[in-house]
Amino acid sequence: MSLKTPEQSRTIMTDLVLPSETNPINNLFGGELLARMDRAASIAARRHSRRIVVTASVNHVAFNRAIPLGSVVTVEAKVSRAFKSSMEIYIDVWIEDRESGEKTKANEAIYTFVAVDETGRPVRIEEIQPVTELEKERYKGALRRKQLSLVLAGKMKADDATELKALFN
Repeated sequence: MSLKTPEQSRTIMTDLVLPSETNPINNLFGGELLARMDRAASIAARRHSRRIVVTASVNHVAFNRAIPLGSVVTVEAKVSRAFKSSMEIYIDVWIEDRESGEKTKANEAIYTFVAVDETGRPVRIEEIQPVTELEKERYKGALRRKQLSLVLAGKMKADDATELKALFN
């Protein structure tokens, strides 16, 4: 059986920024963007696992550019790596220039989802096989990010974090 690829989980959501979704300086609320990213990541995780999925953590969010009122926003999510029952989802946020239609990367995030059964217990999922150079880079980084999270949470000894240690040797 061949492994699934990140592309098979790819989810693209495009929407318009409306007045009720903006702050006093007419930029998209950060919380609104987080919700959009969570929905896209949830769909990507479900596409990969074909199971019920729950958000386990928001590992990284970078609000690099404000997203103004009236902008066309595209949220793109893909599974970057699958572990036993958890999946790292990498999210890219793009805004479209009103005049040219050119897309510019505005923000990014990394979420972790867990596949569960109907009672909420974690279930085993398939691994993925990255194909593109970007997918391979994100796949490798996912293990380092997971080890860092485990070390910081006290669930892994720093000496056991081999991928992290390799960065410093």
